[in-house]
Amino acid sequence: MSSQTITADAAGTWKLGDLPVHRLGFGAMRLTGSAAFHHGTPSDRGRSIAVLRKAIDLGVNHIDTAAFYFSSLRSANEMINSALAPYPDDLVIVTKVGPHRTFDGEWGTSARPEDLRGHVEENLRQLGRDHLDVVNLRRMPRCDSIAEHFGVLAELRQAGLIRHLGVSSIEPRHLAEARAIAPVVCVQNRYALDRPDPAADELLRSCGEEGIAFVPFYAVAGESGEHGATTAHDEEVRAVARARGASPAQIRLAWTLHRGPHILAIPGTGDPGHLAENVAAGAIRLTAEELDRLGAPRRRAGATG
Repeated sequence: MSSQTITADAAGTWKLGDLPVHRLGFGAMRLTGSAAFHHGTPSDRGRSIAVLRKAIDLGVNHIDTAAFYFSSLRSANEMINSALAPYPDDLVIVTKVGPHRTFDGEWGTSARPEDLRGHVEENLRQLGRDHLDVVNLRRMPRCDSIAEHFGVLAELRQAGLIRHLGVSSIEPRHLAEARAIAPVVCVQNRYALDRPDPAADELLRSCGEEGIAFVPFYAVAGESGEHGATTAHDEEVRAVARARGASPAQIRLAWTLHRGPHILAIPGTGDPGHLAENVAAGAIRLTAEELDRLGAPRRRAGATG
């Protein structure tokens, strides 16, 4: 499909609290290298900055990032600051705290509650902001309760350092725990067409009922995760893509957005051409027959198609 004139508003809009965003956003993880973190080779800085500026030109007004998005030579937050500051009035930058990487790029001990202010302040410094639009608390696997950590972020919100709060990598009980402390505007969990998960489907549904944005990560990468976009597409995805004259990645994004009006997609790339393709996916309106075909493998696995 042609992506020459399609902009992010084609995907529709949703509000993160009082902040309206187009449902097709941009994830900054892949700006720093050929794969996330330390897995690939560092990116060309000029190209990554060009990608960010093109995203804005294409109407993207929702960028997802984190202070721990860096490779041996590149920092996503630094490039966002360099490319886009002074920031457009409608740009919403969402970051996350909880995980920690040391200066040599290795994963450090997950944040204790008393560490979170430092994580927030590091994002503020790198982005050149006096407050953060949205901060997600990323739950660590061995963290049974998020109440203490989320409570610290709620205090920083009251202090004016954060405008809105979200949670990430959580189960329904964690969402209830957080909402008892402060409003939650988004849930960012792993979710993809080729990753059947009935519990994730139920969480997505309940977020919609509560007016909370559901923001899937690795929707295009699938099982490849932080290593980049998958090439292992189901035949159903390939068939719909061929019929549409679209790429399999575009069909995966279109399917993701069709899961509900509260779904916000944040595909990442360091390639200007891929960026335009990703944004153009927001204009694809899948038919009931196509959705049924794409959902067949999920239904066979017991998930919602």
